Amino acid sequence: MTTEVTAKQGSARVAVQRFGTFLSNMVLPNIAAFIAWGLITAIFIKAGWINVLAPQPDNGWVAALGGWGEFDGKGIVGPTITYLLPILIGYTGGKAIHGVRGGVVGAIATIGVITGTSIPMFMGAMIMGPLGGWSMKKLDALWDGKVKPGFEMLVDNFSAGIWGGILAVFGFFVMSPIVSTVSKAAGDAVGWLVNTGLLPLTSILIEPAKILFLNNAINHGILTPLGTQQAVESGKSVLFLLEANPGPGLGLLLAFMFFGKGAAKASAPGAAIIHFLGGIHEIYFPFVLMKPILVLAMIAGGMTGVFTNVLFGVGLRAPAAPGSVFAVYLSAASDSYLGVTVSMLASAAVTMLVAAVLLGFGKKTGDADELAAATAEMEALKGKKSSVAGLLTRTGMISSIVFACDAGMGSSAMGASVLRKKIKDAGLADVTVVNKAIANLEDDFDLVVTHRDLAERAAAKTPSAVHVSVANFIGAPEYDEVVEMVKAANGAH
Repeated sequence: MTTEVTAKQGSARVAVQRFGTFLSNMVLPNIAAFIAWGLITAIFIKAGWINVLAPQPDNGWVAALGGWGEFDGKGIVGPTITYLLPILIGYTGGKAIHGVRGGVVGAIATIGVITGTSIPMFMGAMIMGPLGGWSMKKLDALWDGKVKPGFEMLVDNFSAGIWGGILAVFGFFVMSPIVSTVSKAAGDAVGWLVNTGLLPLTSILIEPAKILFLNNAINHGILTPLGTQQAVESGKSVLFLLEANPGPGLGLLLAFMFFGKGAAKASAPGAAIIHFLGGIHEIYFPFVLMKPILVLAMIAGGMTGVFTNVLFGVGLRAPAAPGSVFAVYLSAASDSYLGVTVSMLASAAVTMLVAAVLLGFGKKTGDADELAAATAEMEALKGKKSSVAGLLTRTGMISSIVFACDAGMGSSAMGASVLRKKIKDAGLADVTVVNKAIANLEDDFDLVVTHRDLAERAAAKTPSAVHVSVANFIGAPEYDEVVEMVKAANGAH
């Protein structure tokens, strides 16, 4: 019975991860466009840096770019947020389901829902884009293999054009009013949380969800669209900082630096640099998984950060991606630098204090002498059956290794870099090591390395590969074992 319940919980978690990843994968590839819009806004709008530091005429080039003065609504800022960003999201969502063809139909469908309202249609794009790709895929299946030779291009072009036009009309008249109502309700809910001082309570949900690798789904799938709409209305949004604030993670890692033990203590300084400066938040997740009660420290720090941001009226003009201190400062509104700084310091201090208490200020024993203790679900220790031991029975050579994580950047890029150096030092020049998002995996790799909480999803995408799951992407003991097993499989000495 316990096994059955555990399996159901695991399946539910994977299902939530997949849905969240699908949402974030529509936004994450387009984050550069959001950042570009944020920078343009910060520099060229009437309240932007240039006009604040050196007042400009209403008919000058700054006003033209910012879309104010005589050029009201005709600059770059307005059209980018109204058309470019939602269409990119719609295209990306459609392409994820049915390739470029699905992306094009998704973009056509998205323009309908955009023009049917006066607010930025991010939510509408995240609906119409995938709907366009999915429905086009189903339609293509109806006449697949039935079109006479020579007429394929004619059928493909007209079917996509006609169906895209129908979806655009549907989006304009049907989806646009619905999504506008839902968006307004969501905005009102956020405003209510801010006005009542309850916004810090969101950390109770956000911080544990991050540890379950839903950080990208929360930040880019939910908070970025809502925050961008809020930024359009008020010039900045605190929602961009609910998940991206690097303060709580820094506080946790500082607690391990001073009060941790063994490999956890040794790994914490490097992890703190990667987290705070590089913005890779996944780096601290294993530290919490190793001692789950530490999630209370993360919640306390997160709530402190949000409270401070609200108190100071802090906001970012665009998403901070990745969640690095540099990205936060680059995206901060001109009146928010002090508040952002205090928020990061306060959240780090509170997290560190609470974590130190939970760690017993270094006096408790059994808190894991090495970070590998976080791998409680691993099949067996070295010498017994394990995911790495599968390499011993492999008959073919290993020429391609992929590190997979939720977003395909951050933690997987870091792990791939570590293993790539070990592979190179071992003289295995013919073995490639790359990193990818789990959603983009194809079953053409010999070996897949991923975090243990994402192993089930990775295995489903690459069933023929050997799978290795780790608890920590920095200095994982499995890396050395992987190198030795690759050498054995490839006949290297």
